[in-house]
Amino acid sequence: MKHFISQIDLTSKLPEKYKSIVLGAGCFWGVERKFWELSGVWLTSVGYAGGNTDNPSYEEVCNNETGHVEVVKVIYDPQKIQIEDILKKFWECHDPTQGDRQGNDRGTQYRSVIFCENEEDELIANQTKEKYQSVLDRSSFGEITTEINVINAYFFAEEYHQQYLAKNPNGYCGIGGTGCAFPND
Repeated sequence: MKHFISQIDLTSKLPEKYKSIVLGAGCFWGVERKFWELSGVWLTSVGYAGGNTDNPSYEEVCNNETGHVEVVKVIYDPQKIQIEDILKKFWECHDPTQGDRQGNDRGTQYRSVIFCENEEDELIANQTKEKYQSVLDRSSFGEITTEINVINAYFFAEEYHQQYLAKNPNGYCGIGGTGCAFPND
């Protein structure tokens, strides 16, 4: 399976010193586009994570109790983009206070999640959550419901989901942010 835009094999070995993070912010089609556009991101793919079954299908994730979330794996060069910049885009691209939904998309597969590759990144993610919560509080939003953990497993979604909005430019994208900017230090 190759990335539709870059033509890099999605199963390529992570280049030395590159890092990854797995993010769920609603339907993975629109979320993936937000990240493949960022300078310093080497590769994106969509998949499933956070659940209790191996290699789930899209139909299983949508219709069964797999516990998986539609997610985007972002592989990036930390010499060109910092994890904080990726998380800024994450917080701003969706409403992390909506629980098991984003807009009209409803179900546990649409919940907000951050799955980090290590505990150090998990700490950074939690710090950014606290910063963004303070912004949301000032704008009368509720509590952030985003789940933040170290990644357990990531399963690629089917090929037709990969870079879907590049293949289908007029395709559905139901994500929308709160309109609240992440604070600059």
